[in-house]
This record gives sequence, structure tokens and C-alpha cells, in this order.
Amino acid sequence: MVPDAEFESYYGRPVIKPPVWKVPDVPAYLYLGGTAGVSSLVGEFAAWTGRPRLRRVGRLAGSVGSLASVGALIHDLGRPERFLNMLRVFKPTSPLSVGTWILSPFSAMASATAVSEVTGLLPVAARISGAASGVLGPAMVTYTAVLLADTAVPAWHEGHRKLPFVFAGSALSSGAAVAMVAVPVGEAGPARRLAAGGAALEIAAVTMLEKRIGLPGQAYKRDRAGKLMRLARACTVAGGLAAPFAGRSRVLSVLAGLSLTAGAVATRFGVFEAGMASARDPQYTVVPQRERLAERAAGEDAG
Repeated sequence: MVPDAEFESYYGRPVIKPPVWKVPDVPAYLYLGGTAGVSSLVGEFAAWTGRPRLRRVGRLAGSVGSLASVGALIHDLGRPERFLNMLRVFKPTSPLSVGTWILSPFSAMASATAVSEVTGLLPVAARISGAASGVLGPAMVTYTAVLLADTAVPAWHEGHRKLPFVFAGSALSSGAAVAMVAVPVGEAGPARRLAAGGAALEIAAVTMLEKRIGLPGQAYKRDRAGKLMRLARACTVAGGLAAPFAGRSRVLSVLAGLSLTAGAVATRFGVFEAGMASARDPQYTVVPQRERLAERAAGEDAG
């Protein structure tokens, strides 16, 4: 009997070059942008439904989160002018270019709305800028997932259909969590429902991501990435289950919000670490390629 051959690469070297993105800059950028997008949506919903405290928290969180996201991105790039250079052209075929043109106007509109919210000046203009940031909010939630999936990194690229749902669910729960922590329970009802739904979506999407993308899905279960994803799952489940009952207690609302926030942060760091690990390990690149070639050859033979 001949034993099964173990996968080896040329001198054990990676097949692709891992991204040069830094920690914590990029994972923080992923978390902050998604949270800001949902917070702006929550703020505009509150403005239309007459919930002033929820509106204020949503608008401020959208502004602070988006500006912090820009700061994290600029710090990763190294020099501010590199971010400005990305605004010189608009390339619809480049997720990075499209993402930059989503993040920049969203940050400007959210910040203008927040300034008006704090000062009371130009309320009509604030309604317009708030509506604009609300329209851009959903794009803020998922464009970073498209940005990751557009790379050659196996754990990200193979999950291109699942990753946007992971980020959407995580952002919904984390954006709602901000309101649960900062808004009295009497006005935070919509945020609690949103948090529970976002947590359910995230858990379902992560489960599919780990099980249905083949070998690269193992990167989400192993080593540091696996620990982060298990922590994210535990915190998200705990916060999501507590959210519907948090209207009975201010303390429970804060604890559930903090748990969901910790879960969202751990999810972004876990996804980032899984991608980096899959880029460093050549089997995640070569084995799926060989499997696809074998399937294609089998299909041609059958035809």
C-alpha cells in the first residue's frame, strides 16, 4: 500500500504574496466602516420616527466611526497623500477605487450631519446630508467584503459570495449595539430588534463560510483565526440572545451591546487573520486549483 501523498510546495514557500496590510489598522477599518454605515441608517430611521436620542446617537456614531475608519486607512497607507491620490480617478472596475469614493462622501455627509446635530445649525441641510449618508450606509456595510474578496487570498476570494453577508450581519449587530449602550431602553427598541437580526445573519453566514468554500474554509477554524472566530461566535450569540429582552433592564442592554461589539471586532480580526494565514500556506492556493482542474477534466471526459 502506498501512503497518501502529503502536499508540498517549492521549498515550502507561499505561492502568493500575503497582503502588506497592517494590524490593527485594517481590521479596525473594516469594523469602523460597517458600524458607521449602520449607525447612520439607525440615526435617519430615528429622525423619521421621532426618536431624538436614538437619532443623535446614530448620527454621532456614524460620523465618528467613518472619520476613525478614514484615519485607520490613512495610517495603514503611511502617508495622507496616498489616500488623496486614490480620489484623483474613479475606476468602476476597481473595488478599492469604488470603496474610496463611497467612504469619502459618506464621511463628509455624516460629519456635516453630526455637526448640525450638535450645534443646531442648518437643520434643513442636515436633513439632506443625513439622507445622503443613509443612502450610502448600506454600501459602507459591504464594500469592504468585496474589497477583500477581489484579492487572490484564498480564504477571502473563495468566500466572495458569503463574505458580504458576514460583514452585513456583523455591521448590523455592531451598529445597533452602539445604540443599545448609549440610548435609554425606551427609545432603543428598533436597535434591539436590529441587533438580534444582525447576530442571526452573521452566525448563519459564518457557518456557511466555514463549511461551503472547501479547503480555504479551514483557515477560519485553525490557529489564531480559529480562536478569534470562536470568540466572535460566543459573544455574538450571547448578545443576540439577550437583545430581545434588553428592554427590561438598562444593565442588560449595555451588557448585550458590549457583547455584540466584542463579537463584531473579533469577527473582523478573525476574517483578516484567516486570510493572511491562507495566503502564507500554499496548500490553500494549490489544492483547490487542482480540484477544479480535476473536475473540469472529468466534465470534459463525460461530455
